[in-house]
Amino acid sequence: MNDDFVMLNLVPLTVGALASVACALLGNFLVLRRQALVGDAISHVVLPGIVGAFILTGTIAAGAMLAGAAVAAVVAILLIEVVRKAGRVEPGAAMGVVFTALFAAGVLMLEQSNARSVHLDVEHALYGNLESIVWFSARGWGSFLDPAALAELPPQVHRLALVLAAVALFIVAFWKELVIGTFDAAFAESVGARPAPVGLALIVMVAVVAVMAFDAVGAIIVIAMFICPAGAARLMTDRLVPQLLWSVTFAVLAAVLGYVLAAWGPLWIGMRSSASAAGMIASVSGMILGLACLFGPKRRGIRMAA
Repeated sequence: MNDDFVMLNLVPLTVGALASVACALLGNFLVLRRQALVGDAISHVVLPGIVGAFILTGTIAAGAMLAGAAVAAVVAILLIEVVRKAGRVEPGAAMGVVFTALFAAGVLMLEQSNARSVHLDVEHALYGNLESIVWFSARGWGSFLDPAALAELPPQVHRLALVLAAVALFIVAFWKELVIGTFDAAFAESVGARPAPVGLALIVMVAVVAVMAFDAVGAIIVIAMFICPAGAARLMTDRLVPQLLWSVTFAVLAAVLGYVLAAWGPLWIGMRSSASAAGMIASVSGMILGLACLFGPKRRGIRMAA
């Protein structure tokens, strides 16, 4: 039983948790800056990049897919700025226009190409590939002490661990600029905290996380985790550091509980097959946000120390 858990379930659960925490950490700053739709936009616009990469290369190798998704994310960021400035519309409207248009373009490209023949489709783009991430060489918990088995860990684990480390380093390195620019951009500009470049760097980091997580967990988890853990954490405290800790706690809880409910929940009630892990993780994160809205300290009007 332990061997099966380590081989079949531990790695996808870990990947889901790593992706969730990376998204949640950056999501705190997006929510506080009223830019929560940025994560949603980027998560949608990577689809045309992935399909375009397949059309150009004829392969679904991770490198090509990630390169195409990265190009699409950069194009989307530029288009959002163009629409916002040229049309003089609010950022949320510009994001909505760009990400729906590019996602629709990706769907059209997908339907008109032969990408569906290699299992690259809209369902895969939305739900990801979490359940199929299997550590075939694992033979129980002792595999963590076996260099040969560790060398066979699925690449998504290393990739998302590096992404999470990069997110943590980014937040630590630019902590002062992020905090001041988030709460008072004018003051940040006056004291030389570079709010505009740091804000752009934040968006680039969001794009990197969305692109790197897309291959494993799909758009659903990425969208939910940029918003729900941070939103729930915001209802628990008025202080930024505790908010980050709350968001990480909620992200891990959603990933673990969502995966367990998806894998074994249907069997507990007599169903014969499991549910979508990505869909369940996103649903649990939404339920956590709902509970925070109902019972969180800020919802009850308790003012905590700044």
